[in-house]
Amino acid sequence: MSDVHAAARRAMCELQLAPRGIDDARVLACMAAVPRHAFVPPTLAARAHDDHALPIGRGQTISQPFIVAYMTQALRLDPGARVLEIGTGTGYQTAILALLAGAVYSVERDPALLAAARTRLARLGFGGSGLAFREGDGSLGWPEEAPFDAILCAAGAPAVPPALVAQLLAPGGRLVMPVGDKGEQRLVRATQCDGKVEVAKLIRCAFVPLVGAQGWTELA
Repeated sequence: MSDVHAAARRAMCELQLAPRGIDDARVLACMAAVPRHAFVPPTLAARAHDDHALPIGRGQTISQPFIVAYMTQALRLDPGARVLEIGTGTGYQTAILALLAGAVYSVERDPALLAAARTRLARLGFGGSGLAFREGDGSLGWPEEAPFDAILCAAGAPAVPPALVAQLLAPGGRLVMPVGDKGEQRLVRATQCDGKVEVAKLIRCAFVPLVGAQGWTELA
Protein backbone atom coordinates (compact mmCIF):
# COMPACT_ATOMS: atom_id res chain seq x y z
CA MET A 1 0.00 0.00 0.00
CA SER A 2 1.67 3.21 -1.14
CA ASP A 3 2.10 6.25 1.10
CA VAL A 4 0.35 8.47 -1.43
CA HIS A 5 -2.86 6.47 -1.17
CA ALA A 6 -2.64 6.29 2.64
CA ALA A 7 -2.23 10.07 2.74
CA ALA A 8 -5.17 10.50 0.36
CA ARG A 9 -7.37 8.37 2.61
CA ARG A 10 -6.40 10.38 5.68
CA ALA A 11 -7.17 13.61 3.83
CA MET A 12 -10.50 12.12 2.69
CA CYS A 13 -11.46 11.44 6.30
CA GLU A 14 -10.20 14.76 7.65
CA LEU A 15 -11.47 17.05 4.89
CA GLN A 16 -14.57 15.31 3.48
CA LEU A 17 -16.01 13.07 6.17
CA ALA A 18 -15.40 14.48 9.65
CA PRO A 19 -16.46 18.06 8.78
CA ARG A 20 -19.79 16.74 7.41
CA GLY A 21 -20.84 14.81 10.50
CA ILE A 22 -19.09 11.46 10.22
CA ASP A 23 -18.05 11.12 13.85
CA ASP A 24 -18.16 7.36 14.47
CA ALA A 25 -14.53 6.52 15.21
CA ARG A 26 -14.91 2.95 13.93
CA VAL A 27 -16.34 4.11 10.60
CA LEU A 28 -13.60 6.70 10.14
CA ALA A 29 -10.94 4.11 10.97
CA CYS A 30 -12.32 1.73 8.34
CA MET A 31 -12.54 4.45 5.71
CA ALA A 32 -8.90 5.30 6.44
CA ALA A 33 -7.83 1.65 6.26
CA VAL A 34 -9.57 0.18 3.19
CA PRO A 35 -7.59 0.90 -0.02
CA ARG A 36 -10.34 2.60 -2.02
CA HIS A 37 -8.08 3.02 -5.06
CA ALA A 38 -8.05 -0.79 -5.43
CA PHE A 39 -11.82 -0.81 -5.93
CA VAL A 40 -12.01 1.50 -8.94
CA PRO A 41 -10.80 0.98 -12.52
CA PRO A 42 -7.01 1.48 -12.74
CA THR A 43 -7.47 4.52 -14.97
CA LEU A 44 -9.45 6.21 -12.17
CA ALA A 45 -7.17 5.28 -9.25
CA ALA A 46 -5.85 8.84 -8.96
CA ARG A 47 -9.44 10.06 -8.52
CA ALA A 48 -10.53 7.32 -6.11
CA HIS A 49 -10.74 9.67 -3.12
CA ASP A 50 -12.50 12.54 -4.90
CA ASP A 51 -15.78 13.75 -3.42
CA HIS A 52 -18.08 12.20 -6.01
CA ALA A 53 -19.19 8.86 -7.39
CA LEU A 54 -17.12 7.13 -10.10
CA PRO A 55 -18.15 4.78 -12.90
CA ILE A 56 -17.12 1.15 -12.46
CA GLY A 57 -18.45 -0.18 -15.76
CA ARG A 58 -21.60 -2.09 -16.75
CA GLY A 59 -23.74 0.97 -15.97
CA GLN A 60 -22.84 0.99 -12.27
CA THR A 61 -20.97 3.37 -9.96
CA ILE A 62 -18.98 3.34 -6.73
CA SER A 63 -20.58 5.81 -4.33
CA GLN A 64 -18.67 8.89 -3.19
CA PRO A 65 -16.74 8.38 0.05
CA PHE A 66 -19.11 10.58 2.08
CA ILE A 67 -22.18 8.57 1.06
CA VAL A 68 -20.46 5.27 1.90
CA ALA A 69 -19.48 6.59 5.33
CA TYR A 70 -22.88 8.21 5.93
CA MET A 71 -24.87 5.08 5.13
CA THR A 72 -22.51 2.92 7.17
CA GLN A 73 -22.72 5.23 10.18
CA ALA A 74 -26.53 5.35 9.89
CA LEU A 75 -26.66 1.54 10.29
CA ARG A 76 -25.14 1.81 13.81
CA LEU A 77 -23.40 -1.55 13.54
CA ASP A 78 -22.26 -3.64 16.48
CA PRO A 79 -19.15 -5.83 15.99
CA GLY A 80 -21.24 -9.02 15.92
CA ALA A 81 -23.96 -7.73 13.58
CA ARG A 82 -25.28 -9.78 10.67
CA VAL A 83 -25.58 -7.44 7.69
CA LEU A 84 -27.25 -7.84 4.31
CA GLU A 85 -25.75 -5.73 1.52
CA ILE A 86 -27.72 -5.16 -1.68
CA GLY A 87 -25.42 -4.29 -4.57
CA THR A 88 -21.92 -5.70 -4.18
CA GLY A 89 -20.54 -3.54 -7.00
CA THR A 90 -16.75 -3.47 -6.79
CA GLY A 91 -16.83 -4.72 -3.19
CA TYR A 92 -15.71 -1.47 -1.54
CA GLN A 93 -18.76 -1.08 0.71
CA THR A 94 -18.55 -4.81 1.38
CA ALA A 95 -15.03 -4.39 2.73
CA ILE A 96 -16.08 -1.52 5.00
CA LEU A 97 -18.96 -3.58 6.39
CA ALA A 98 -16.73 -6.62 6.84
CA LEU A 99 -14.44 -4.67 9.15
CA LEU A 100 -17.35 -3.43 11.26
CA ALA A 101 -19.73 -6.39 11.47
CA GLY A 102 -19.65 -10.06 12.34
CA ALA A 103 -20.99 -11.37 9.02
CA VAL A 104 -21.86 -9.78 5.68
CA TYR A 105 -24.19 -11.30 3.10
CA SER A 106 -23.89 -9.50 -0.23
CA VAL A 107 -26.26 -9.80 -3.21
CA GLU A 108 -25.39 -8.61 -6.74
CA ARG A 109 -27.48 -9.00 -9.89
CA ASP A 110 -24.56 -8.65 -12.35
CA PRO A 111 -22.52 -11.88 -12.48
CA ALA A 112 -19.44 -10.20 -13.96
CA LEU A 113 -19.33 -7.53 -11.25
CA LEU A 114 -19.86 -10.14 -8.57
CA ALA A 115 -17.08 -12.40 -9.81
CA ALA A 116 -14.64 -9.49 -10.04
CA ALA A 117 -15.58 -8.23 -6.56
CA ARG A 118 -15.09 -11.66 -4.97
CA THR A 119 -11.65 -11.99 -6.58
CA ARG A 120 -10.67 -8.48 -5.54
CA LEU A 121 -11.83 -8.90 -1.93
CA ALA A 122 -10.00 -12.21 -1.59
CA ARG A 123 -6.80 -10.70 -3.01
CA LEU A 124 -7.01 -7.87 -0.47
CA GLY A 125 -7.56 -10.21 2.44
CA PHE A 126 -11.35 -9.92 2.79
CA GLY A 127 -12.18 -13.44 1.68
CA GLY A 128 -12.81 -14.97 5.10
CA SER A 129 -15.73 -16.95 6.45
CA GLY A 130 -17.53 -13.76 7.51
CA LEU A 131 -18.44 -12.97 3.89
CA ALA A 132 -21.06 -14.68 1.74
CA PHE A 133 -22.14 -13.78 -1.79
CA ARG A 134 -25.13 -14.44 -3.95
CA GLU A 135 -26.07 -13.56 -7.53
CA GLY A 136 -29.71 -12.57 -7.72
CA ASP A 137 -32.49 -10.02 -7.38
CA GLY A 138 -31.41 -7.71 -4.58
CA SER A 139 -34.91 -6.31 -4.11
CA LEU A 140 -35.89 -9.72 -2.72
CA GLY A 141 -32.94 -9.88 -0.32
CA TRP A 142 -31.64 -13.21 0.95
CA PRO A 143 -34.55 -14.79 2.85
CA GLU A 144 -32.74 -18.05 3.57
CA GLU A 145 -30.22 -16.19 5.75
CA ALA A 146 -32.69 -13.81 7.43
CA PRO A 147 -33.19 -12.17 9.84
CA PHE A 148 -30.49 -9.51 9.66
CA ASP A 149 -29.53 -6.89 12.21
CA ALA A 150 -29.01 -4.39 9.40
CA ILE A 151 -29.54 -4.04 5.66
CA LEU A 152 -27.71 -1.60 3.38
CA CYS A 153 -29.03 -1.15 -0.14
CA ALA A 154 -26.79 0.73 -2.57
CA ALA A 155 -29.41 1.27 -5.29
CA GLY A 156 -32.54 3.41 -5.42
CA ALA A 157 -36.11 2.10 -5.45
CA PRO A 158 -39.50 3.84 -5.71
CA ALA A 159 -40.33 2.49 -2.23
CA VAL A 160 -38.72 0.33 0.43
CA PRO A 161 -39.15 -3.29 -0.76
CA PRO A 162 -41.43 -5.22 1.61
CA ALA A 163 -39.20 -8.28 1.20
CA LEU A 164 -36.28 -6.41 2.75
CA VAL A 165 -38.36 -5.10 5.66
CA ALA A 166 -39.54 -8.65 6.34
CA GLN A 167 -35.90 -9.78 6.66
CA LEU A 168 -35.01 -7.31 9.42
CA LEU A 169 -34.50 -8.61 12.92
CA ALA A 170 -37.31 -7.41 15.16
CA PRO A 171 -37.10 -5.36 17.26
CA GLY A 172 -34.26 -3.03 16.37
CA GLY A 173 -33.43 -4.17 12.85
CA ARG A 174 -32.61 -1.27 10.56
CA LEU A 175 -32.38 -0.70 6.84
CA VAL A 176 -30.71 2.21 5.04
CA MET A 177 -31.39 2.81 1.37
CA PRO A 178 -32.25 5.48 -1.22
CA VAL A 179 -35.94 5.91 -2.11
CA GLY A 180 -37.39 8.11 -4.85
CA ASP A 181 -37.43 8.42 -8.62
CA LYS A 182 -34.60 7.44 -10.94
CA GLY A 183 -33.12 10.94 -11.04
CA GLU A 184 -32.97 11.77 -7.34
CA GLN A 185 -33.72 9.98 -4.11
CA ARG A 186 -33.59 10.50 -0.37
CA LEU A 187 -31.80 8.13 1.94
CA VAL A 188 -34.16 6.63 4.50
CA ARG A 189 -33.62 4.52 7.58
CA ALA A 190 -36.37 2.02 8.35
CA THR A 191 -36.28 0.56 11.87
CA GLN A 192 -38.31 -2.30 13.35
CA CYS A 193 -39.79 -0.91 16.57
CA ASP A 194 -42.62 -2.22 18.78
CA GLY A 195 -44.21 -4.25 16.02
CA LYS A 196 -44.14 -1.49 13.42
CA VAL A 197 -41.62 0.07 11.06
CA GLU A 198 -40.47 3.61 11.72
CA VAL A 199 -39.04 5.43 8.70
CA ALA A 200 -36.72 8.43 9.09
CA LYS A 201 -35.88 10.61 6.09
CA LEU A 202 -32.18 11.43 5.83
CA ILE A 203 -30.21 13.26 3.12
CA ARG A 204 -30.87 13.67 -0.59
CA CYS A 205 -28.81 11.53 -2.95
CA ALA A 206 -28.64 10.00 -6.42
CA PHE A 207 -28.09 6.25 -6.94
CA VAL A 208 -28.41 3.84 -9.83
CA PRO A 209 -31.80 2.08 -9.92
CA LEU A 210 -32.53 -1.07 -7.91
CA VAL A 211 -33.69 -3.39 -10.68
CA GLY A 212 -35.89 -6.26 -9.55
CA ALA A 213 -39.30 -7.61 -8.68
CA GLN A 214 -39.73 -5.08 -5.85
CA GLY A 215 -37.69 -2.27 -7.38
CA TRP A 216 -37.60 -0.88 -10.91
CA THR A 217 -38.35 -3.25 -13.77
CA GLU A 218 -35.55 -1.83 -15.97
CA LEU A 219 -32.48 0.42 -15.78
CA ALA A 220 -33.61 3.13 -18.21
